[in-house]
Amino acid sequence: MGINGEWPWNGEIDIMEYYKGDILANVATGTNQRWNAKWFSTHKPVSSFKPNWDQDFHVWRMDWDENSIKLFVDDLLLNEVKLTDANNPDGSNPFKQPHYLLLNLAIGGDNGGDPKTEFPSRYEVDYVRVYQKK
Repeated sequence: MGINGEWPWNGEIDIMEYYKGDILANVATGTNQRWNAKWFSTHKPVSSFKPNWDQDFHVWRMDWDENSIKLFVDDLLLNEVKLTDANNPDGSNPFKQPHYLLLNLAIGGDNGGDPKTEFPSRYEVDYVRVYQKK
């Protein structure tokens, strides 16, 4: 999420989301309607991966430079958004500002629906690394 501005004008990048059986790789910008995002999204069914794929750890990666945002899992490109396409309606680009990381487990909501999850449950993250080119 971008540090300046109201969502979604501040920009949102979802390196990994999961719901309704799909992995999503999303980038969002603002629209002329408050709190309504323009989504650059891809969906990949978990069933398209090898059996028991969800039982393994995976490497989720984002390559973000002055030209584009690319989202990967295990070196498979899921989504690429050119920054020239990711402007807000006023021409500002939310991806030309600092962003912060949000690592959470969201349960339910508009897209996830009524959770059928039994609690307690496990949410495991092995590591998070951030690199910046000089």
